[in-house]
Amino acid sequence: MDLQLQDKTAIVTGATAGIGLAIARTLAAEGVAVTLTGRSRDKLDAAVAQIAAAAPGARLTAIVSDQSTADGAAALIAAQPDTDILVNNLGYYEAKPFAEISDEDWLRMLEVNVMSGVRLSRHYFPRMLRKNWGRVIFISSEVGAFTPPDMVHYGVSKSAQLAVSRGLAELTQGTGVTVNSVLPAATRSEGIVDYLRQTAPRAGMSDAEIEAHFFKTHRPSSLIARMIEADEVAAMVALLASPKGAASNGAAVRVEGGTFRSIL
Repeated sequence: MDLQLQDKTAIVTGATAGIGLAIARTLAAEGVAVTLTGRSRDKLDAAVAQIAAAAPGARLTAIVSDQSTADGAAALIAAQPDTDILVNNLGYYEAKPFAEISDEDWLRMLEVNVMSGVRLSRHYFPRMLRKNWGRVIFISSEVGAFTPPDMVHYGVSKSAQLAVSRGLAELTQGTGVTVNSVLPAATRSEGIVDYLRQTAPRAGMSDAEIEAHFFKTHRPSSLIARMIEADEVAAMVALLASPKGAASNGAAVRVEGGTFRSIL
């Protein structure tokens, strides 16, 4: 399928690994001129090299900036004032007992996971409205719809992303701009594998056994009973970013393997 993205530009935050890197790679393969952001020049250079190897001729820009800070957002905006597609992917998670989540933990979680997208959307979204075309996509999580007791602050941040996304979508009525959120479940990465290892009931289990135990015990409603692959999330993002995804607006799009039992 031709997603009709060859003349588009995109910014993908947190693009040096995991879902962000997969999204940048997928959009670049579709002909999008992609700007990757991250805090490490070495990691950005490695990501660009990986994408260029997979998609020769890809149009890639790497900008070192930290969108969890106002200065970092301003630096990105100064370097690239306009974009057709904004993918607010920057984020992190951690497991911590609720009583041990400090004020600093709460504020850091909200700065990274919520305010990074708010700051960039505040700049790029009005410009999209003025030109009557654009896409803003928030990478939320399955926990945006249910709050896990071992990471309440993370769940709150992902629910907040859904609220911001829907609120912005309400401002697009009758335009060529859409705003959507994507809700992945546990997506395979080095970080999630480390997290799953913490859930292992006994020492010496293989990663495959730990994954099977996690889905049997902690995500028994998952219909695919496995981790999501980053490229699977990226494929959905590419569709939502394209002109062919124009009918989806204000949506919380599930890429979570059927974990949610609700029909809607």
